[in-house]
Amino acid sequence: MKITHLTTTAVSLPLAEPLGNATATIRQLSCIVVDLGTDEGLRGESLIFTIRPEQVKLLDAMVHVLSDAVIGLDPDDTGAFWADAWRRINFIGFTGVSIMGISAIDGAMWDLRAKRAGLSISRMLGRCRETIPAYASGGLWLTQDIPALVRQAEGFVAQGFKAMKLRLAGRIEVDLPRVKAVRAAIGSEIALMVDANQVLDADAAIRLGDALAPFDIAWFEEPVPAHALEASAKVANALRIPIASGENEYTRYGFRRMIEAGAASILMPDLQRVGGVTEFARVGALAASFDLPISSHLFPEMSLQLLAHVPTAHSLEYMDWFAPLYQEKIDLIDGLARVPDAPGWAMALDRAAIRCYSL
Repeated sequence: MKITHLTTTAVSLPLAEPLGNATATIRQLSCIVVDLGTDEGLRGESLIFTIRPEQVKLLDAMVHVLSDAVIGLDPDDTGAFWADAWRRINFIGFTGVSIMGISAIDGAMWDLRAKRAGLSISRMLGRCRETIPAYASGGLWLTQDIPALVRQAEGFVAQGFKAMKLRLAGRIEVDLPRVKAVRAAIGSEIALMVDANQVLDADAAIRLGDALAPFDIAWFEEPVPAHALEASAKVANALRIPIASGENEYTRYGFRRMIEAGAASILMPDLQRVGGVTEFARVGALAASFDLPISSHLFPEMSLQLLAHVPTAHSLEYMDWFAPLYQEKIDLIDGLARVPDAPGWAMALDRAAIRCYSL
Protein backbone atom coordinates (compact mmCIF):
# COMPACT_ATOMS: atom_id res chain seq x y z
CA MET A 1 0.00 0.00 0.00
CA LYS A 2 1.27 3.47 -0.92
CA ILE A 3 0.03 6.94 -0.04
CA THR A 4 -0.97 8.57 -3.32
CA HIS A 5 -2.53 11.89 -2.41
CA LEU A 6 -3.10 14.45 0.33
CA THR A 7 -6.10 16.75 0.55
CA THR A 8 -7.11 19.41 3.05
CA THR A 9 -10.45 20.97 3.93
CA ALA A 10 -10.76 24.21 5.88
CA VAL A 11 -13.71 24.37 8.25
CA SER A 12 -14.97 26.97 10.70
CA LEU A 13 -16.88 26.15 13.89
CA PRO A 14 -18.75 29.12 15.36
CA LEU A 15 -19.14 29.22 19.13
CA ALA A 16 -22.53 29.87 20.71
CA GLU A 17 -21.02 32.73 22.69
CA PRO A 18 -17.53 34.25 23.02
CA LEU A 19 -15.19 32.55 25.48
CA GLY A 20 -12.55 34.53 27.33
CA ASN A 21 -9.35 33.76 29.17
CA ALA A 22 -6.62 36.13 30.32
CA THR A 23 -5.09 36.50 26.87
CA ALA A 24 -7.81 36.03 24.25
CA THR A 25 -11.50 36.12 23.44
CA ILE A 26 -12.43 33.14 21.27
CA ARG A 27 -15.39 33.47 18.88
CA GLN A 28 -14.79 30.65 16.43
CA LEU A 29 -12.48 27.71 15.72
CA SER A 30 -10.81 27.41 12.33
CA CYS A 31 -9.74 23.87 11.49
CA ILE A 32 -7.85 22.05 8.77
CA VAL A 33 -9.02 18.50 8.09
CA VAL A 34 -6.20 16.46 6.54
CA ASP A 35 -6.90 13.34 4.47
CA LEU A 36 -4.35 10.90 3.11
CA GLY A 37 -5.48 8.53 0.34
CA THR A 38 -3.84 5.30 -0.80
CA ASP A 39 -3.68 3.20 -3.94
CA GLU A 40 -5.94 0.67 -2.18
CA GLY A 41 -8.67 3.14 -1.34
CA LEU A 42 -7.99 3.43 2.40
CA ARG A 43 -8.17 6.91 3.94
CA GLY A 44 -6.42 8.35 6.97
CA GLU A 45 -7.61 11.55 8.63
CA SER A 46 -6.38 14.11 11.12
CA LEU A 47 -7.21 17.60 12.38
CA ILE A 48 -5.40 20.78 13.42
CA PHE A 49 -6.86 24.15 14.36
CA THR A 50 -6.35 27.79 15.32
CA ILE A 51 -8.44 30.26 17.31
CA ARG A 52 -7.48 33.03 14.89
CA PRO A 53 -9.32 32.71 11.54
CA GLU A 54 -6.69 34.64 9.60
CA GLN A 55 -4.16 31.88 10.38
CA VAL A 56 -6.07 29.01 8.79
CA LYS A 57 -4.48 29.69 5.37
CA LEU A 58 -1.04 29.47 6.96
CA LEU A 59 -1.81 26.08 8.52
CA ASP A 60 -3.18 24.80 5.23
CA ALA A 61 -0.13 25.98 3.30
CA MET A 62 2.27 24.32 5.77
CA VAL A 63 0.57 20.95 5.37
CA HIS A 64 0.89 21.16 1.58
CA VAL A 65 4.53 22.30 1.84
CA LEU A 66 5.25 18.93 3.47
CA SER A 67 3.15 16.79 1.10
CA ASP A 68 6.17 15.60 -0.89
CA ALA A 69 7.55 14.02 2.27
CA VAL A 70 4.58 11.65 2.56
CA ILE A 71 3.42 10.92 -1.00
CA GLY A 72 4.72 7.52 -2.09
CA LEU A 73 5.35 6.20 1.42
CA ASP A 74 3.86 3.10 2.93
CA PRO A 75 1.54 4.15 5.80
CA ASP A 76 3.77 2.25 8.22
CA ASP A 77 6.70 4.54 7.39
CA THR A 78 5.82 7.15 10.01
CA GLY A 79 9.42 7.27 11.20
CA ALA A 80 10.71 7.91 7.68
CA PHE A 81 8.16 10.68 7.17
CA TRP A 82 9.05 12.33 10.46
CA ALA A 83 12.79 12.24 9.76
CA ASP A 84 12.37 13.63 6.23
CA ALA A 85 9.93 16.34 7.35
CA TRP A 86 12.34 17.34 10.14
CA ARG A 87 15.08 17.86 7.57
CA ARG A 88 12.75 19.86 5.33
CA ILE A 89 11.81 22.37 8.06
CA ASN A 90 15.41 23.08 9.06
CA PHE A 91 15.43 26.45 7.30
CA ILE A 92 12.12 27.69 8.76
CA GLY A 93 12.62 26.29 12.25
CA PHE A 94 11.73 23.47 14.60
CA THR A 95 8.81 25.11 16.41
CA GLY A 96 5.56 26.77 15.43
CA VAL A 97 3.58 26.17 12.26
CA SER A 98 6.20 23.82 10.78
CA ILE A 99 5.59 21.32 13.59
CA MET A 100 1.83 21.72 13.23
CA GLY A 101 2.16 20.67 9.60
CA ILE A 102 4.15 17.59 10.61
CA SER A 103 1.59 16.78 13.30
CA ALA A 104 -1.31 16.89 10.86
CA ILE A 105 0.26 14.50 8.38
CA ASP A 106 1.74 12.22 11.05
CA GLY A 107 -1.67 11.83 12.67
CA ALA A 108 -3.30 10.88 9.37
CA MET A 109 -0.53 8.35 8.71
CA TRP A 110 -1.11 6.71 12.09
CA ASP A 111 -4.83 6.57 11.39
CA LEU A 112 -4.04 4.82 8.09
CA ARG A 113 -1.61 2.30 9.51
CA ALA A 114 -3.91 1.41 12.40
CA LYS A 115 -6.91 1.01 10.08
CA ARG A 116 -4.88 -1.29 7.84
CA ALA A 117 -3.98 -3.40 10.87
CA GLY A 118 -7.57 -3.37 12.13
CA LEU A 119 -6.46 -1.86 15.44
CA SER A 120 -6.97 1.38 17.32
CA ILE A 121 -3.92 3.65 17.53
CA SER A 122 -3.59 2.89 21.25
CA ARG A 123 -3.43 -0.85 20.48
CA MET A 124 -0.81 -0.18 17.80
CA LEU A 125 1.29 1.78 20.30
CA GLY A 126 0.63 -0.55 23.24
CA ARG A 127 -2.30 0.24 25.49
CA CYS A 128 -1.87 0.68 29.24
CA ARG A 129 -5.47 1.35 30.31
CA GLU A 130 -9.11 1.29 29.22
CA THR A 131 -10.29 4.56 30.82
CA ILE A 132 -8.79 7.98 31.49
CA PRO A 133 -9.95 10.45 34.18
CA ALA A 134 -11.42 13.49 32.43
CA TYR A 135 -11.71 17.01 33.72
CA ALA A 136 -14.26 19.55 32.53
CA SER A 137 -12.45 22.31 30.65
CA GLY A 138 -15.23 23.67 28.46
CA GLY A 139 -16.36 26.37 30.87
CA LEU A 140 -15.57 28.56 33.88
CA TRP A 141 -14.32 31.37 31.63
CA LEU A 142 -13.44 34.94 32.53
CA THR A 143 -16.40 36.13 30.48
CA GLN A 144 -18.74 34.57 33.08
CA ASP A 145 -19.79 36.27 36.31
CA ILE A 146 -19.74 34.44 39.64
CA PRO A 147 -23.38 33.24 39.58
CA ALA A 148 -22.80 31.78 36.10
CA LEU A 149 -19.59 30.11 37.27
CA VAL A 150 -21.40 28.52 40.21
CA ARG A 151 -24.24 27.23 38.02
CA GLN A 152 -21.84 25.74 35.51
CA ALA A 153 -19.58 24.18 38.14
CA GLU A 154 -22.58 22.54 39.78
CA GLY A 155 -23.63 21.32 36.35
CA PHE A 156 -20.26 19.70 35.77
CA VAL A 157 -20.57 17.86 39.08
CA ALA A 158 -24.07 16.72 38.12
CA GLN A 159 -22.62 15.31 34.87
CA GLY A 160 -20.24 13.15 36.91
CA PHE A 161 -17.00 15.10 36.52
CA LYS A 162 -14.61 14.72 39.44
CA ALA A 163 -12.39 17.60 38.28
CA MET A 164 -12.74 20.93 36.45
CA LYS A 165 -10.67 23.96 35.44
CA LEU A 166 -11.25 27.65 36.16
CA ARG A 167 -9.60 30.48 34.20
CA LEU A 168 -7.85 33.20 36.16
CA ALA A 169 -7.45 36.90 35.45
CA GLY A 170 -4.08 37.03 37.23
CA ARG A 171 -5.31 39.54 39.80
CA ILE A 172 -5.87 38.45 43.38
CA GLU A 173 -8.81 40.78 43.92
CA VAL A 174 -10.60 39.30 40.88
CA ASP A 175 -9.56 35.67 41.19
CA LEU A 176 -10.02 34.91 44.88
CA PRO A 177 -13.79 35.54 45.01
CA ARG A 178 -14.28 33.43 41.90
CA VAL A 179 -12.17 30.54 43.18
CA LYS A 180 -13.85 30.72 46.59
CA ALA A 181 -17.34 30.61 45.05
CA VAL A 182 -16.56 27.66 42.80
CA ARG A 183 -14.87 25.69 45.58
CA ALA A 184 -17.88 26.27 47.83
CA ALA A 185 -20.22 25.13 45.06
CA ILE A 186 -18.42 21.87 44.23
CA GLY A 187 -17.26 20.84 47.70
CA SER A 188 -13.95 19.44 48.83
CA GLU A 189 -14.04 16.13 46.93
CA ILE A 190 -13.88 17.61 43.43
CA ALA A 191 -10.47 18.58 42.02
CA LEU A 192 -10.21 22.23 41.00
CA MET A 193 -7.50 23.33 38.58
CA VAL A 194 -6.74 26.96 37.71
CA ASP A 195 -5.18 28.40 34.55
CA ALA A 196 -3.51 31.83 34.34
CA ASN A 197 -2.75 31.54 30.60
CA GLN A 198 0.81 32.92 31.00
CA VAL A 199 -0.13 36.45 32.18
CA LEU A 200 1.97 36.70 35.36
CA ASP A 201 5.61 37.17 36.24
CA ALA A 202 7.17 34.82 38.77
CA ASP A 203 6.72 37.01 41.85
CA ALA A 204 3.09 37.80 41.05
CA ALA A 205 2.43 34.11 40.39
CA ILE A 206 3.88 33.19 43.77
CA ARG A 207 1.73 35.78 45.52
CA LEU A 208 -1.39 34.54 43.75
CA GLY A 209 -0.47 30.91 44.39
CA ASP A 210 -0.04 31.60 48.10
CA ALA A 211 -3.45 33.28 48.16
CA LEU A 212 -5.04 30.28 46.42
CA ALA A 213 -3.48 27.68 48.75
CA PRO A 214 -6.46 27.47 51.17
CA PHE A 215 -8.71 26.33 48.33
CA ASP A 216 -6.92 23.03 47.66
CA ILE A 217 -5.93 23.71 44.06
CA ALA A 218 -5.07 20.58 42.08
CA TRP A 219 -2.72 22.45 39.73
CA PHE A 220 -1.72 25.97 38.72
CA GLU A 221 -1.46 26.01 34.93
CA GLU A 222 0.89 28.25 32.97
CA PRO A 223 1.31 30.95 35.60
CA VAL A 224 4.11 32.63 33.61
CA PRO A 225 4.99 32.87 29.89
CA ALA A 226 5.61 29.41 28.46
CA HIS A 227 9.08 30.28 27.22
CA ALA A 228 10.18 31.53 30.67
CA LEU A 229 11.32 28.16 32.01
CA GLU A 230 13.47 29.62 34.79
CA ALA A 231 10.55 31.75 36.00
CA SER A 232 8.24 28.73 35.94
CA ALA A 233 10.81 26.77 37.93
CA LYS A 234 11.00 29.60 40.47
CA VAL A 235 7.21 29.43 40.92
CA ALA A 236 7.27 25.64 41.13
CA ASN A 237 9.95 25.72 43.84
CA ALA A 238 8.10 28.36 45.86
CA LEU A 239 4.61 26.85 45.86
CA ARG A 240 3.15 23.60 47.14
CA ILE A 241 0.54 23.71 44.37
CA PRO A 242 1.76 21.62 41.40
CA ILE A 243 2.64 23.60 38.28
CA ALA A 244 1.21 22.28 34.99
CA SER A 245 2.58 23.40 31.63
CA GLY A 246 3.53 22.23 28.16
CA GLU A 247 0.66 23.02 25.81
CA ASN A 248 2.88 25.60 24.09
CA GLU A 249 5.97 23.40 23.88
CA TYR A 250 7.17 21.77 20.67
CA THR A 251 8.62 18.27 20.30
CA ARG A 252 10.59 16.18 22.75
CA TYR A 253 13.36 18.78 22.76
CA GLY A 254 11.08 21.41 24.28
CA PHE A 255 9.86 18.97 26.91
CA ARG A 256 13.41 17.89 27.72
CA ARG A 257 14.27 21.53 28.41
CA MET A 258 11.19 21.87 30.61
CA ILE A 259 12.12 18.81 32.63
CA GLU A 260 15.76 19.85 32.98
CA ALA A 261 14.68 23.29 34.21
CA GLY A 262 12.18 21.86 36.71
CA ALA A 263 9.57 24.13 35.13
CA ALA A 264 6.54 21.91 35.79
CA SER A 265 5.55 18.79 37.66
CA ILE A 266 2.63 17.98 35.32
CA LEU A 267 3.37 17.98 31.58
CA MET A 268 0.67 18.97 29.09
CA PRO A 269 1.58 18.09 25.48
CA ASP A 270 -0.71 19.43 22.77
CA LEU A 271 -1.11 16.93 19.93
CA GLN A 272 -0.60 19.49 17.14
CA ARG A 273 2.28 21.37 18.77
CA VAL A 274 4.16 18.37 20.12
CA GLY A 275 4.55 16.77 16.69
CA GLY A 276 1.67 14.33 16.24
CA VAL A 277 1.32 10.74 17.41
CA THR A 278 4.97 9.88 16.82
CA GLU A 279 6.33 12.69 18.96
CA PHE A 280 3.58 12.50 21.61
CA ALA A 281 4.62 8.90 22.24
CA ARG A 282 8.27 9.98 22.52
CA VAL A 283 7.35 12.70 25.03
CA GLY A 284 5.28 10.13 26.91
CA ALA A 285 8.32 7.87 27.19
CA LEU A 286 10.45 10.82 28.30
CA ALA A 287 7.92 11.75 30.98
CA ALA A 288 7.70 8.16 32.17
CA SER A 289 11.48 8.01 32.60
CA PHE A 290 11.13 10.85 35.13
CA ASP A 291 7.84 9.57 36.59
CA LEU A 292 6.14 12.79 35.54
CA PRO A 293 2.37 12.75 34.92
CA ILE A 294 0.95 13.81 31.57
CA SER A 295 -2.37 15.52 30.94
CA SER A 296 -3.44 16.18 27.36
CA HIS A 297 -4.25 19.59 25.89
CA LEU A 298 -7.36 19.79 23.68
CA PHE A 299 -8.14 17.29 20.87
CA PRO A 300 -9.85 14.90 23.33
CA GLU A 301 -11.23 12.65 20.58
CA MET A 302 -7.67 11.93 19.43
CA SER A 303 -5.76 12.46 22.67
CA LEU A 304 -7.62 9.56 24.29
CA GLN A 305 -5.66 7.13 22.13
CA LEU A 306 -2.33 8.63 23.17
CA LEU A 307 -3.11 8.82 26.88
CA ALA A 308 -4.16 5.18 26.83
CA HIS A 309 -0.58 4.39 25.78
CA VAL A 310 1.40 6.72 28.07
CA PRO A 311 2.42 5.00 31.34
CA THR A 312 2.11 8.16 33.43
CA ALA A 313 -1.15 9.48 31.94
CA HIS A 314 -2.91 11.73 34.45
CA SER A 315 -6.05 13.13 32.85
CA LEU A 316 -7.87 14.06 29.65
CA GLU A 317 -8.78 17.68 29.03
CA TYR A 318 -12.43 17.33 28.07
CA MET A 319 -13.40 20.14 25.73
CA ASP A 320 -16.34 19.69 23.37
CA TRP A 321 -15.11 22.23 20.81
CA PHE A 322 -14.59 19.68 18.03
CA ALA A 323 -17.51 17.38 18.90
CA PRO A 324 -19.72 18.67 16.01
CA LEU A 325 -17.14 17.33 13.55
CA TYR A 326 -17.26 13.73 14.83
CA GLN A 327 -19.66 10.85 14.24
CA GLU A 328 -19.22 9.52 17.78
CA LYS A 329 -19.18 11.19 21.17
CA ILE A 330 -16.72 10.50 23.97
CA ASP A 331 -18.19 7.99 26.41
CA LEU A 332 -18.01 9.54 29.88
CA ILE A 333 -19.08 7.60 32.97
CA ASP A 334 -18.52 9.02 36.47
CA GLY A 335 -15.76 11.30 35.27
CA LEU A 336 -13.92 8.59 33.34
CA ALA A 337 -13.53 8.65 29.56
CA ARG A 338 -13.66 5.22 27.97
CA VAL A 339 -10.95 4.63 25.37
CA PRO A 340 -12.71 3.53 22.16
CA ASP A 341 -11.34 0.58 20.26
CA ALA A 342 -12.41 0.86 16.62
CA PRO A 343 -9.58 0.92 14.04
CA GLY A 344 -7.52 4.09 13.71
CA TRP A 345 -8.47 7.06 15.85
CA ALA A 346 -11.54 5.01 16.81
CA MET A 347 -13.64 8.16 16.44
CA ALA A 348 -14.33 9.16 12.84
CA LEU A 349 -14.88 12.58 11.39
CA ASP A 350 -18.42 13.21 10.15
CA ARG A 351 -18.11 14.01 6.46
CA ALA A 352 -21.54 15.66 6.29
CA ALA A 353 -20.51 17.95 9.14
CA ILE A 354 -17.21 18.72 7.41
CA ARG A 355 -19.12 19.80 4.31
CA CYS A 356 -21.56 21.82 6.41
CA TYR A 357 -18.80 23.77 8.18
CA SER A 358 -16.35 24.00 5.28
CA LEU A 359 -15.10 27.42 4.26
